[in-house]
Amino acid sequence: MQQYAPIDDVTLITPTARMSADVHGGRAKCLQRLIRLDMPVPTTVALSFDAVLRVAKGQLPDIGAMLAPFGDTPLLSVRPSSQDPDWGGPGAILNIGMNDACLPGLADRIGEAEANHLYLRFVQSYAVHVARLDPEAFDFPHLNNADALRAALDSYEVEADEPFPQDVRTQLKEVLRSMARAWDGTTARLLREAKGAPIDAGLGLVVQELALSVGKGESGTGLIHFVDEDTGLPLVRGRYRSQSQGRDALRHDGALYLTTDPRGPALQDIAPDIFAQLVALGDIARHRLREEMQIEFTIENNELHILDAVRVPRSSRALVRIAVALASDGIIPREEAIMRVPPSALSELLHRQVDPTAVRDVIARGIAASPGAASGRIVLSANEAQASAARGEACVLVRRETTPEDIRGMHAAQAVLTMRGGVTSHAAVIGRGLGVPCVVGASDLLIDRKAGWVQAPGGRRFNVGDIITVDGTTGTVLAGAPDMLEAALDDTFQTLLSWADAVRDIGVRANADTPKDAQTARNFAAEGIGLCRTEHMFFEGDRIGVMREMIFAETPDDRRAVLDRLLPMQRDDFEALFGIMEGRPVCIRLFDMPLHEFLPYDKSGQRDLAEQLALPLSVVVERVQALSEYNPMLGMRGVRQGIVVPEIYEMQARAIFEATARASQRGLTVQPEIMIPLISAKREVELIKSRIDLIAAEVRGESGVDFDFKLGVMVETPRAALRAGDIAQFTDFLSFGTNDLTQMTYGLSRDDAGRFMSAYVQQGVYPEDPFHTLDLDGVGELLSIGATRGRAAKPDVVVSICGEHGGTRAAIGFCRAQGFDYVSCSPFRVPAARLSAAQLTLEDTVTRPTLHLD
Repeated sequence: MQQYAPIDDVTLITPTARMSADVHGGRAKCLQRLIRLDMPVPTTVALSFDAVLRVAKGQLPDIGAMLAPFGDTPLLSVRPSSQDPDWGGPGAILNIGMNDACLPGLADRIGEAEANHLYLRFVQSYAVHVARLDPEAFDFPHLNNADALRAALDSYEVEADEPFPQDVRTQLKEVLRSMARAWDGTTARLLREAKGAPIDAGLGLVVQELALSVGKGESGTGLIHFVDEDTGLPLVRGRYRSQSQGRDALRHDGALYLTTDPRGPALQDIAPDIFAQLVALGDIARHRLREEMQIEFTIENNELHILDAVRVPRSSRALVRIAVALASDGIIPREEAIMRVPPSALSELLHRQVDPTAVRDVIARGIAASPGAASGRIVLSANEAQASAARGEACVLVRRETTPEDIRGMHAAQAVLTMRGGVTSHAAVIGRGLGVPCVVGASDLLIDRKAGWVQAPGGRRFNVGDIITVDGTTGTVLAGAPDMLEAALDDTFQTLLSWADAVRDIGVRANADTPKDAQTARNFAAEGIGLCRTEHMFFEGDRIGVMREMIFAETPDDRRAVLDRLLPMQRDDFEALFGIMEGRPVCIRLFDMPLHEFLPYDKSGQRDLAEQLALPLSVVVERVQALSEYNPMLGMRGVRQGIVVPEIYEMQARAIFEATARASQRGLTVQPEIMIPLISAKREVELIKSRIDLIAAEVRGESGVDFDFKLGVMVETPRAALRAGDIAQFTDFLSFGTNDLTQMTYGLSRDDAGRFMSAYVQQGVYPEDPFHTLDLDGVGELLSIGATRGRAAKPDVVVSICGEHGGTRAAIGFCRAQGFDYVSCSPFRVPAARLSAAQLTLEDTVTRPTLHLD
């Protein structure tokens, strides 16, 4: 076995130095790549994760040896180098080495005022960030640089009980110790963990020769990149500020444009050669580092220095466009472009926005923390949000501020609104990570959780359950639910997914209950409808009234007479679905809802129903009570309803077949699939199948159209999974409904589990909420058993899952491993599912490329 020499903890960065991003961090490794590209990078020394960890414990490296590459009177900066730039780190410390002795020489070199300014900045930075002194003691806005410097040095001696350190070794030692300990602090740890960093994430540090950006000649600091961070389109962006240091260029006042601009002076005009050099270096970085890079630079007396280069910060839309552009230009392969885009980025692109023409009843304003807009009913706790999601009700989680305990509620909510916080607060960071619209810092709100209300400025009060809209793009909160615009997806979105479709090896369908849902699914290139829940159709328009009449019918003939009025409506629904899906399979689940859910529970509603049906109120109340169940989830629903009250399934089957015949007569290719819900026994399938086959034969004869259809079952009880071999003999497909299967496997109610689920997860009872993340060990074993036994009995049976788990990466990976034919999820999760499936396929066949020059 080949042995490798250990990597040094303190390394002078050269083209051949042994370095790794996993040891020294991303910034240090990137600087080495820039040096290899012959970019003008100042002398730099890197400290490894282990070295910094020891520094935090008081074990410092040899400071003298570290300073040796920088000469006798060094001026230095120290910057963080974490493994992932998104994890952040302590702020950079500049001008290390400034002291009374070097001040005169530096004044001769760059000017007295400039030298005093650099020294002052160092004293202020060191006092606040290293010595942890009060910032106000070092703020002298009315003094000139020289007087402010003397005042700051005097103030340091008073506040710290010792003179300001003059030895560069002492300065550097204390800076390193302070930054190392800051990384290990509780606040920093929680913040990076919220960004996805592991608990033991390491920090490297880079000590770099200070490239002066003040003084004689053209001097300054700037940032430049070559794509728009919002759209990903080619565009020179950034800022440059003469006679400045650090991030001063990001300030708007006094900053220059980069390219020639009629609004003011630009770097391209005052230093055209340097601008051209930056453009050339950007192109080199794009091709050699295979990425769009943001370059941090300084100019010292007309000489360019490159301090750093990082991936251009980018929106989800830009992320997709950049990946596709790099692949289209031959810089990276298409497979790598697929792997570079996290599925969550596609989900963010699908968020709706408030229609600009809609009336906006603004009730509060805050900070726009996560883009997109969503409406929902107000909830004031994570548990309420989870319960609301379990009921299928959209909600907005409103909190004073969020904590890690609220994350599951944020998962369940359509949007998040907080009174406190900024763009780096917990709610903002997590909201962006989840792609949930979020507004933070709406400090004018008042929340009374016990009373269950939220009060907006001006005294307007909104109760729990009232509908509001959170616009995370503009930072506003609106009353009600204004009209929305669906997300506009550009050509690169479609290109990326077309590449993903060419790679993935599992089908992706959509759950769609209405023609609108079906059109969305079709727009997102779903390969069919994997679940159409027909009971939702009965709540539209006047249909609920007809259903109530059917419930009160006394005989089968009376029920059929009422259902005959529903049949044309159902037939039109199905024909519309077939037309939209254009030959793709449409899987229609037969009625699966307890009948009592169609009846009113309150006296007022029951009186209205009695009037509509011309029945005594007592008869209505008696029927409601008769249909009520202690546990409706396990009661008269699904196939049980179809066997005991067969008229409903007979009507639905006829509607499906008549729609199939009519669509076929119009020249459409139709692939109807009928799914029986809540199966637990073979005999249930036999009974329903015989009736459906009979109706199919009748419609074929009546219409003169010969059509085919598939019949399958929804496997959502543990017994159905265990007896899948018996059931599969009578079916064409087995579709696992993981929502109910999870409920029944765990013995949990989705409506009530939120009350204790957080405690269960926190204490390690469950690794995750099984309604959010598919339980691969328990529920997954039932899926595996059911698929194996079903295929053993009928090798060509189609196997799939159609619960909302079907859109998650973990579930897709499990289904691929088990050889399932397809997954089905909500329409807006289809693009992410297509991409996840492709990435999982690639992970099985290739190793994800690493960006390096070696």
